[in-house]
Amino acid sequence: MTGALFLVTGIAAMAGLALYRPALGGADYVVGPGADHRVLLGAMCEVVLLAAVVGTGVALFPVVRRRHEALALGYVCGRLLEAAVITVGIVSLLAVVSLRQDLAGAPDAGTAPFEAAATALAAVHDWTFLLGPNMVLGANTLVLAYAMHRSRLVPRPIAVLGLVGGAVICASAVAVLFGLYPQLSAAGSAAALPVFAWEVTLAVRLLARGFEPAPAVNAPAGDSVVQEPQPR
Repeated sequence: MTGALFLVTGIAAMAGLALYRPALGGADYVVGPGADHRVLLGAMCEVVLLAAVVGTGVALFPVVRRRHEALALGYVCGRLLEAAVITVGIVSLLAVVSLRQDLAGAPDAGTAPFEAAATALAAVHDWTFLLGPNMVLGANTLVLAYAMHRSRLVPRPIAVLGLVGGAVICASAVAVLFGLYPQLSAAGSAAALPVFAWEVTLAVRLLARGFEPAPAVNAPAGDSVVQEPQPR
């Protein structure tokens, strides 16, 4: 289930971005011909993404908590935060669609207020896209990859790939935050590749082999190890 949900997150995220991208123009979209059905379909893909993001945290919790309960709980909370930020971005783009429809229904109204509001809403989405699928995602990746590394639930190279991917996308988000390069750029896309490779590799591993059995020992200080009852 976890492997399938990780694959869904990647597919839904890419499909959603490709479909709703026209609305990112803000003012240009409001005064243009529009592509409302395409943007709405993209929003639906994002809703699927939300369900998969939360689902990965929930599905992993009972497994990871046997080794590191604090990390397991932190990962669930982080995924919920990531989903909440993405939700704000979805609502902002749906509001851009509503503005275009309102302006089309009132052709005599001035376009300036609609354009200003659409520009602001598109900017809100841009910031949520930076914070959610980049900063928070990077932090979540670091937490999960560290848990996998310590517990050896997956081979070490996969966990190391997650640690690298989480660190790189966090660093890239900081660079975008301070204006070193745009998020939707060659540099931004390159920074997202390691974390994308981590999620795909982890998903394929879990679908093909599952977790590695590992004894619940050597937990870091501060983490509680939950011993499950032995079957009779």
